[in-house]
Amino acid sequence: MKSSIISAAIYLGISLTAALIFLGVTLMGNYTWVARIGGSLWIFLLSNIVLMPVVIPWVKKRGEI
Repeated sequence: MKSSIISAAIYLGISLTAALIFLGVTLMGNYTWVARIGGSLWIFLLSNIVLMPVVIPWVKKRGEI
């Protein structure tokens, strides 16, 4: 149970950071708010999809040591 909470905090934190970085980069350009928010949500979702199967086994392996 504890490893699942830790892994969720890690991959959600990384995904949120990536989405906020994307949002910050788009503030320098000439984009609409719909494009900025939509792109940030897309980055957040895709990061979750990619990181979830990577982070969960890594945290479980580190917990066994």
